[in-house]
Amino acid sequence: MRERISRINKLIKGKIAEILQKEIFIKNVLITVQGVDTSKDLKYTKIKVSIMPFGQSEKALKVLKKNISHLQKRIGEEIRIKFIPKIRFIIDRTEEKANRVEEILRELTN
Repeated sequence: MRERISRINKLIKGKIAEILQKEIFIKNVLITVQGVDTSKDLKYTKIKVSIMPFGQSEKALKVLKKNISHLQKRIGEEIRIKFIPKIRFIIDRTEEKANRVEEILRELTN
């Protein structure tokens, strides 16, 4: 079962990244899919996205949420699974935090 979910996560991650690149455009914003976590019953999936520049995160998240039904439909067309999971986007702030740590370290060394 664990292997099946892992394969589904990889499929969803690849397809979502492809769809976002081709169909969802937000001016001057780069959205990267960092990870996908699908529930065991295939009813829900959390998609972690990194958004650059960091200041545009909330704007980009609103656009993504607005397009969730379209994305779910496209996933259903691209991947043949019994249930199409309900999508939830989460902002992955790892890169943002890493940049902040680097900034603090640079300030300390100067």
